[in-house]
Amino acid sequence: MSGTCSHDDMPILELDLSKTTRFDASRFLDSPETISAFLAESMKANDPQVTMRALAEVVKALGVNKVAEDAGVNRESLYKAFKGGANTRLTTLMRLMQAVGVELTVVPVKPVTPSNLEKHA
Repeated sequence: MSGTCSHDDMPILELDLSKTTRFDASRFLDSPETISAFLAESMKANDPQVTMRALAEVVKALGVNKVAEDAGVNRESLYKAFKGGANTRLTTLMRLMQAVGVELTVVPVKPVTPSNLEKHA
C-alpha cells in the first residue's frame, strides 16, 4: 500500500447542507481568556485583515456600542476601522484592544545571540 491517496479514491458524500449556518465565532467569545487566545491565534496568520476580522468578532460578542464607547470612538469609526484592515491606525487598534480587555505584547521571534546583535548594531 502506498502512502498517497488520489482524488479518485476519495468517497463521494451526499450531504444536505441546506440547513447549515455560517460559523459565528462571537457566540463562543465569552471570557477574557477565550478572547485573548482567539486574538493571539488570529495574529499568528501575520495578516492584518485576519486580525481585524477576529477583532470584529470580539467586538460583536461584547457589543458594538459598549466597545465603541470604551474605546472613545463612534460606531461609524469602529466599522470604518474594521473595513480598513491594514490601514487602521495603530492608536485605534490599541484603543480597541484595551476596550475589549486585552493588550498587545512583544516577544522575540528568534533567540537573541551575540551574532544577531552584531548584525543590527
